[in-house]
Amino acid sequence: MAETSPPQPAANGRAKGKPRGGKRVGIREIAAQAEVSVATVSMVLNNNPKITGETRAKVTKVIDQLGYRPNRIAQSLSSKYTNLLAVLMPTLRHTMADPYFGELISGICDKAARLGQKIMLEHAKPDFVREKRHIDLFDRRYIDGILCIGFSDKHTFLGDFAERGDLALMVNNVGFGLDHVVCDYASGAEQIMTYLLQLGHRRIGMLHGSPDVYTMRQMMDTYKKSIASATGGEDDTLLVDGRFTEEHGYTATSQLLSKHPDVTAIFAGNDKMALGALHCAAERGLSVPGDLSVVGCDNIQYAAFVNPALTTVNTPLYDTGMLACERLIDRIRGRKRPVAEVLPTHLVLRDSTSLAKQTQ
Repeated sequence: MAETSPPQPAANGRAKGKPRGGKRVGIREIAAQAEVSVATVSMVLNNNPKITGETRAKVTKVIDQLGYRPNRIAQSLSSKYTNLLAVLMPTLRHTMADPYFGELISGICDKAARLGQKIMLEHAKPDFVREKRHIDLFDRRYIDGILCIGFSDKHTFLGDFAERGDLALMVNNVGFGLDHVVCDYASGAEQIMTYLLQLGHRRIGMLHGSPDVYTMRQMMDTYKKSIASATGGEDDTLLVDGRFTEEHGYTATSQLLSKHPDVTAIFAGNDKMALGALHCAAERGLSVPGDLSVVGCDNIQYAAFVNPALTTVNTPLYDTGMLACERLIDRIRGRKRPVAEVLPTHLVLRDSTSLAKQTQ
């Protein structure tokens, strides 16, 4: 966002556009400053298509300068709905460039557009949570409902929604007593482990993300049960935190292979960590899949285009976003039954896996 110049002092020494006495700014002050009618300001605030781009820009500039916040309560008195949904995310690096979040948000936005809804994006920064702005979104009638993406059990403020009865839905995760639409990661992990064990792998390492995420715990639990069933025991040193990223997936793989050079397969909890594992294997001179099989999860777009192409579990992220948006709107429109839907996953076989080395 470009910086804006501060309001210039008027002839009477008062900052231009600042209401006398520090009173709350209203649309009459905006109209006077922008030299347009009150009706024109109202049409700009309501995105009326009859307003020209030049007029909209002029009024918007004044709104920004004066720090005007529209009162959604007053705006929505004549309507039961605002037709606006919020997508709330934690403060993560490059969230919008991440293929995981991109697929979910694309599904949400496409479904919202088809159903006549608008989407606003919010990041749960510390001051956002501290100042209870997540509650303010509902209390001031800014939104009809909220979709929560990318949170863990540590984000306890999400429990406020369930406690108050606000319409909030967890997207591809479960927790805090909220409605949810989620991919079946337990089944995906079971498919991966069954496949690797059938290939003869017994020394299987796992790169995991935060165990504070419900879906990751499902995958880790499935991995542990499968290993225990196949080998008669567990070895927690075969699990290494890859923190969901390529960089940490690389580091975790290096740690794993240094400690356990006999590992013949790696199960990564997402494709980004799996890509880090592929890079680490190549640097160590290991053939994938000849020396080391690697499996990911999520089937992000470029998983098929790395070398070797990545075996992975397809989680329908785009469809999850679409369904989550649709179900939240159903709830807003009066659906009483809570939402708890699980979308199926399936294994996609590519070139990064083969028979365990000792069985070839």
